[in-house]
Amino acid sequence: MSAKNKLTLSVQYADPRLQESITRPKIRKWVQAALFAPAELTIRFVDAAEGRELNRDYRGKDYATNVLTFAYSEGEEELPDDAPTQADIILCTDVLEKEAAEQKKTVEEHTAHLIVHGMLHAQGYDHEDDEEAAEMEGIETEILAELGYADPYA
Repeated sequence: MSAKNKLTLSVQYADPRLQESITRPKIRKWVQAALFAPAELTIRFVDAAEGRELNRDYRGKDYATNVLTFAYSEGEEELPDDAPTQADIILCTDVLEKEAAEQKKTVEEHTAHLIVHGMLHAQGYDHEDDEEAAEMEGIETEILAELGYADPYA
């Protein structure tokens, strides 16, 4: 079994607005496309109030943001090679829909991008400096192209 098949995925729709259009099979496909190792994940869709609360409490930023990734191994010194990536990825429906409209993208396209983006964060990628950002954006663009979506940064 390949690493891409070793996925435990929970999808939660605390905010149910996208439950019919952003389905579990789509989410699983997007996650697996961005998965480089076994993983145990929760993807949770929230409204602006919960998104703001999480961003404020965990990042010190008092506003709702599009995606938050909580990687359980972040800050760990040494993990076994076979340790799965464990993370919660939180998507704020209000911000996601607003950004999709502003960027003239479908909600599906933007959600796919944010899930891929969150998955890369869960696996240790970041965009703190220009070099990291360029690397991460390149990987996102490649994965999204494989999934049939346009370059989100074009």
